Amino acid sequence: MDLTDATAASDAQASDAASDLPGAPDGFGRLWTPHRMVYIQGEGKPADSTSGSCPFCLAPGRSDEDGLIVARGESAFVVMNLFPYNGGHLLVCPYRHVSDYTELDDAETAEVTALTKRAMTVLREASGAQGFNLGMNQGEVAGAGIAAHLHQHVVPRWSGDMNFLPVVGRTKALPELLADTRARLAAQWVREAD
Repeated sequence: MDLTDATAASDAQASDAASDLPGAPDGFGRLWTPHRMVYIQGEGKPADSTSGSCPFCLAPGRSDEDGLIVARGESAFVVMNLFPYNGGHLLVCPYRHVSDYTELDDAETAEVTALTKRAMTVLREASGAQGFNLGMNQGEVAGAGIAAHLHQHVVPRWSGDMNFLPVVGRTKALPELLADTRARLAAQWVREAD
């Protein structure tokens, strides 16, 4: 599955009221999130840890729209997360296929830091983010979904964004399609440069 297919899948959502479903109504509404099965089943996850199957190595070879890239630097780039914790969840990745923060050279470290700072500014302007979670999961045991290629998470946060839905229902409602979020953030990225 390529990024375009995954984006289309992740953007397809439907909601059903309990009264619309067969059987005895139970008082629960349902937000169907079939796109999450791609993540749960590991579809599109690299077959191995080589750069040839790494989505973070493949994305820069696509157009910004198809690769969901918000901005490109000299040694790193900013891309939308296909399985965001919140709307606007970005990843800052070096172009070079390295797994550990200590493997970055000084120029890569500086650019990952600069792009992370700029991503925060862009998200504040474009979506009114009130706070952020920043982080790198180093290694599969630490929670890295793609452990072979270092990536810095930039997750925008708003007061009240953590409600019962992700806590009880293990589902996150995202109000905007990934492609639309990418376009809005990319446009703001350019405005911030002016």
